[in-house]
Parts: sequence; C-alpha cells; structure tokens
Amino acid sequence: THYLFIVVVAVNSTLLTINAGDYIFYTDWAWTSFVIFSISQSTMLAVGAVYYLLFTGVPGTATYYATIMTIYTWVAKGAWFALGYPYDFVAVPVWIPSAMLLDLTYWATRRNKHMLILVGGTLVGLSLPLFNMINLLLVRDPLEVAFKYPRPTLPPYMTPIEPQVGKFYNSPVALGAGASAVLTVPIAALGAKLNT
Repeated sequence: THYLFIVVVAVNSTLLTINAGDYIFYTDWAWTSFVIFSISQSTMLAVGAVYYLLFTGVPGTATYYATIMTIYTWVAKGAWFALGYPYDFVAVPVWIPSAMLLDLTYWATRRNKHMLILVGGTLVGLSLPLFNMINLLLVRDPLEVAFKYPRPTLPPYMTPIEPQVGKFYNSPVALGAGASAVLTVPIAALGAKLNT
C-alpha cells in the first residue's frame, strides 16, 4: 500500500516538479534559465524525496521516487516527439543520481532526518546542476532547436525571436518561481522539526 501511494503521489508531484518555473526543460528556455531551473528542481526533488524517505523509513525510496519522475517525463518527451518535434526538443532532467545521494545520506547517517535534510539537501543542490549541465551539453545544437521549434504553449511575448541570453532573468514570474523554490527548503526543514 505504501508503494502504491508513492507511485500515485509521485506521478502527481512530477507534474509540479517538471512545471516548476513553467517549463519541463524545453531547449527554448533551458539555457537562459538554467540557474532558476537548478534552484527549483533541486528544491522540488529534495522536498519530495525527503518526504517519502521519512514516510517509509526505507533507504532507496528517493531513488524510486526519482525513477518514477524520470519515466513519466520520458513519456512526455515521447509525446512531443510523436507530435513531430525533434528528439532534442525536451531534455529530460537528471534526477536519479542526486536522489541516490539522498538515499546514501539517509543510510550513512543511520536514518537521521535532520542530517538527511541538511547534508542530503546540500548534496542535491550541488549535484543536480552539474548532472543537468552535462545533460544539456549533449543536446544537439540547442539554439537551432530552440528557435526553430518554439513551444506552442508559450505566450506570444515569450516566444524566442533571437538569442538574448540572460534577458529571461528580468521576468518577475521567473524570479518569483526561484524565490519561492529557495524558501521551500527552510519551510520544509521547520515543518519536519515541528513534527518531532
């Protein structure tokens, strides 16, 4: 029952995770918003995986959670590909290695939840941007993909016209998403402490 619950909620939380900042690592935004992507995804993975680790008490649950998100996102990637978009139009985020570090932290600290939040969260925050930058470097000609195939779901004022790296940071939506993602960590830590 526990694992069925995890599957159901992890699939739903994947929708929240991959849309944090209103994108799923589409190549039309991935380069200009990488910092915001890293903050939001690190936070979402850490909060979700830590919750499920503490819920089950079983090391390995974080990797299980990240695997579900990865499979679900690959399905979305396949859907875009089936619609005629190029294979590189969606770059699937790399969550699993960072989740494995969370599991390792939980196991190595003898299931100490405070160390899991502090050390595990730090490891996720440090590792996820690294893994995803490597992931982005493997994308075939990202600028060509981004500007030849802009997302149809983008509003007109956000449709790429020409490469302007960094201009996205002026967006209040992006800054709000990043700020709220950062604030989630101390709030989650406080909530976990109050539950003790």
